[in-house]
Amino acid sequence: MRKTTGLAAATAALLMTAALPVKAQDGLDIIFTHHSSASNTFWQAVKKGYDDACGKVNATCQMLFTQTEGSIQDQLANLEAAIAQQPDAILTSIVDNTALDEVLQRARDAGITVIGVNVDDLEGAAGNPRQAFVGQGFVAAGYSLGKAQSTNFPAEGPIKVLVGISAPGQNWSEQRGQGVINFLEEYKASSGRDITWERIDSGTDLAVTADRVGAYLAANPDTTAYFDTGFWHASVARVLADRGIEPGQVLLGGFDLVPEAVEQMQKGYIQVQVDQQPYMQGFMPVMMVYLNETVGLAPANVDTGQGIVTPADADAIMELSAQGLR
Repeated sequence: MRKTTGLAAATAALLMTAALPVKAQDGLDIIFTHHSSASNTFWQAVKKGYDDACGKVNATCQMLFTQTEGSIQDQLANLEAAIAQQPDAILTSIVDNTALDEVLQRARDAGITVIGVNVDDLEGAAGNPRQAFVGQGFVAAGYSLGKAQSTNFPAEGPIKVLVGISAPGQNWSEQRGQGVINFLEEYKASSGRDITWERIDSGTDLAVTADRVGAYLAANPDTTAYFDTGFWHASVARVLADRGIEPGQVLLGGFDLVPEAVEQMQKGYIQVQVDQQPYMQGFMPVMMVYLNETVGLAPANVDTGQGIVTPADADAIMELSAQGLR
């Protein structure tokens, strides 16, 4: 949050004190494409921030969802459609290191501002022609999740961990999972504890994750903790409850403060969540486009954070989630 305070303050001051330049009066045209479907509750909070920001700067805005969750082909088709409309700017997630390079370069060549949001190329600006990135540092966030949950590990005995890679091959999921594993490796080396871990393709659907992780836990009842790289462990919490397993017997942690996950935190089944501030991910890129188009300020990277949230925060978070802000 500290990294973004200056930019946020400057943006707010400009909006409050400056008359809208001619370009803004005409209305900016901004299109946001990404890799998720409309059923993904996380992206509704991003859309809320996006819509609010567009309203503040008089922009005409569209958010294009995929038909299938995580479909890069759907996202590419949406990007082609976006370029054809010749907008002022395109905002997009970059879940693949090569698939979007050519189409985004064509957007840049056409004079369209391109900002990466939520997921970046693993090489950042060196690997993709986007001009800036607004989102979370995934490896660091995964490490923070592992570290926060480790305080709940049992004091004695072996520790067995399952790491769910929700979308194998996609940057956000692989990096978060690697961050968790990086922490586990350090924890094992420094503590001398008997700790082991496995990866699983856990899926990006609540029902699929419940089936896959539920089956693993049935076959491995000595599992200490499950880490998800998204919010789909909320369904694992329901599986545990249905089996009569008490909260905390299998530790659960993951990402994003969607209502399903926050509800399971309130019940005690999820001990740790990492917040990447989706509202900010929708809001700040629009402000960057506005500043770029009106006063020539180049887009800049913004780290939207890796805030650790525990059950003690759940009630307050649920109120914000109900407003579409978290």
